[in-house]
Formats: sequence, structure tokens, C-alpha cells
Amino acid sequence: MFLSTLILLLTSAEVSQAGTACDAVEGFDYRGAKIKKIPMSPAYFYTITQMAIDADGAPNAYHPLDKGIDALANAGFPKGNWKAILVENPKKPDEPFVQTDGDFAGFFVSRTTLQDRSLAVTNIRRYVDSTRVPYIVFPGEFFKLKGTGDFGDVGVAMNLDNGKESPFVVADAGPPTAPLGEVSIRLPENLGGANVNPRTGAGMPRGRFAYLVFPRTKSNPAWPVSSEQLQKRTQESLTAIGGWDRVRNCVAPH
Repeated sequence: MFLSTLILLLTSAEVSQAGTACDAVEGFDYRGAKIKKIPMSPAYFYTITQMAIDADGAPNAYHPLDKGIDALANAGFPKGNWKAILVENPKKPDEPFVQTDGDFAGFFVSRTTLQDRSLAVTNIRRYVDSTRVPYIVFPGEFFKLKGTGDFGDVGVAMNLDNGKESPFVVADAGPPTAPLGEVSIRLPENLGGANVNPRTGAGMPRGRFAYLVFPRTKSNPAWPVSSEQLQKRTQESLTAIGGWDRVRNCVAPH
């Protein structure tokens, strides 16, 4: 696997001291996260410990009787304030669209910002499934900052405490003033979690998490992207900056 070498690089304290000096450029602080930029590249990275789960895009995320994998409160309940659920007719905000067929008939359609715009808005496959796709969320204020990237851009995350890694796509927008660290269900499971529960946070991995983002890497159209394509694009972007060493040399030992 293309990132398997990263595990070796980041789980050995001795090796982490042996590389060249960190050449990252200090960027800016965003709500406790220090953004560092890779010279001669639009890429940047940050290391944080907090993590929140976004179930949006999953076909079974929300249900009218609140028996989805996530609580209706996280989708904008009470009625009339839906944030992540499709309301097909804006004139009827109290009537969110309910799936009429398929394995999850009866569930609401949960949206993501990144979408397959060739499909109808009522088709759940239009959106990025949180249970299947590793993705990260951009808070509204972070997205507006110059150079942070766009929905459809790719990156790679690593749990620095256990060496597990995962490619990801930037797929959803979060609250304007939220901190960084909101991610899909699949991403923390790739980083060492198990049976992650969006309602309770159970199953979340522990550790320090490094996120390396590659702006200007979204495809056209930006979605859908297969897991193979996501991995290939991330590998190409990682190679272009000289490998994960560029980040490893800037990460202090735990």
C-alpha cells in the first residue's frame, strides 16, 4: 500500500530524529490548530487531538422516528431548521424528503456539500456516504480562508500514536465557527477506531492526528471518485512534495 512506509516513519522515535530539519513555513492558527505550509507547494498540514463525527451522506443517518445511526438533533431538529437533510420543497420546510425505496426506505436523505450532480437530489447515491468514504469537514470560516482548498480536494491523515493512516477527501461543510477535526465515520475507523458511533462517540480512536491537505487536487467532476482513484491521487500528491518526510520532520515526538 502506498502509505505503508509512513507507518514505519512515524512509529520510530529514533528515525523521526534522523531526518533533515523541518522546512515547513508557519502559516496561521485556526481555533487551536497550527497550520503549517509546505514550501513551493499549496499543501499544508496540522496536528490535533480532537475528533468529531459527521454521519452526513450515509443512507441510514437520520430517521423520522430518530432511529438512524445519528441523532436528529445533529441534523437540525426541531423541524424547520434542517441542516443536513434534504427538503425538496423549500416552501414546505416541515416536510423533509423521505427515501421511498431501497434498503433504507423510510429514512431521510442526508446530504453532503460534495455531490454527484449528475444524479437527482433525491437519490441518496448523489452524496458522499460517511460509512464508506473517509472524508473531512471544513468549518465555514476555515473554508473561506485563502489557500485552504475546496470540496473534492484530497489529503492523507495519520494517527501519530499508532501509525495507522488513511487517504481522505474534503466532502462537507461544518458550522462556521467550529474547530477542525470533524470527519466521516469511515476515517476514524481507518485510523484505529472500531464500530464508531456518531451518537455517543463510542469506538473512536485515541491519539494525535496529523492531516495533510492538498489543495487544487479535485477532479472534474469533483465527485464521484472511487477508492482506487482517491488513493492514486493522494499518492501522486504525496510524491510531488517529496513524501511524508516533509511532515514527519516537523512533528515533535509524543
